[in-house]
Amino acid sequence: MNKIEQMIADLCPDGVKYKPLGEVCDIYTGSQFNKRDMHEVGDYPIINGGVAASGYSEKYNEQENTITISQGGASAGFVNWIKTKFWAGAHCYVIRPNTADLDKRYLFFFVKHNQAKIMESKHGAGIPGLNSKNIRALEIPLPPLEIQREIVKILDNFTELEAELEAELEAELEARTKQYHFYRDQLLSFPENGRNLERESPFVVWRTLGEIGMFIRGNGLQKKDFTPEGVGCIHYGQIYTFYGTSADRTKSFVSEALAKKLRKARKGDLLIATTSENTEDVCKSCVWLGDGEIGISGDMYIFRHDQNPKYISYFMQTPMFFDHKKRYATGTKVIRVSGDDMAKCKIPLPSLDEQARIVAILDKFDALVNDLSGGLPAEISARHQQYEYYRDKLLTFPAEA
Repeated sequence: MNKIEQMIADLCPDGVKYKPLGEVCDIYTGSQFNKRDMHEVGDYPIINGGVAASGYSEKYNEQENTITISQGGASAGFVNWIKTKFWAGAHCYVIRPNTADLDKRYLFFFVKHNQAKIMESKHGAGIPGLNSKNIRALEIPLPPLEIQREIVKILDNFTELEAELEAELEAELEARTKQYHFYRDQLLSFPENGRNLERESPFVVWRTLGEIGMFIRGNGLQKKDFTPEGVGCIHYGQIYTFYGTSADRTKSFVSEALAKKLRKARKGDLLIATTSENTEDVCKSCVWLGDGEIGISGDMYIFRHDQNPKYISYFMQTPMFFDHKKRYATGTKVIRVSGDDMAKCKIPLPSLDEQARIVAILDKFDALVNDLSGGLPAEISARHQQYEYYRDKLLTFPAEA
């Protein structure tokens, strides 16, 4: 950073010129590609409106080391650097410098820096899209090429270092996750009758979930009903996106008037989301451990019982429970499992003391692997934020008077 600051002071004592991208770049859409000629493998990726290649081709229309921006769809605004020759489809923009005063890689880092702003400019109720005029209007600082290339060198090194560190952290996270799954499945594995001979364990009894508790279906809560404060509530979608194995406070609230009409969960209840886009996620559960009652939405159930609630929640993450829900899951685009069908699932029940011992072990793994406020996921996020911080600093200049 000190070297860059010195260079700016020496070469740009009066500040840096800013120009709209439309003046210093050619910005155009690619060409339509016939789906009949698209392959699952091939020499050249087809870049269109998504984040990844939509297929492969035997021909290309753009050279390697080119900047693209997704033009339409959920990923509209995503900025990419394509390292190989490729086919630019009709749903992506290609951006090229049209002046010798602009380094292409420097241009990429600037556009990537503005990715969030570009995404915010997309429009359309059905399939959102971008208007190139919003991209053309972005003003890019143009320090001398010497400074641009020094910034590129720093950011390329930082990008490479970040990628290496992230790969190491993700590999460690994957290993920890596998270890967690192994111990979870071992700790919750019992013979149908008698003692587990492979490890010290007490006798267990097998009961169906319906025999040890009852399923209470939620009702009447939609996201539009949320209020800034009031009675705590949990929407089934938040089970997938926000909550972990347990919670003692809610992210959302509803009015007292609506809360009176909702099904209520109380401390120790298991909250189960029973609608999903896939079988893997459906029936994800969260234990409510807060002191007060909370409202729940439709498309989820309360499971009320007299066992250790976290023990049951961990059991519902095992292959045994997955096989059960897969057998009873219905639907294609939307997967559902009913309370009556969940009630048929058999669960091994050791003593409450043994359940508590198992939960204590799994809680430690769960916190390490899944807690986004600490552990490896947070470290990965911190590395990325650090990179973005330095990139933003490097791409901010005093404007020429």
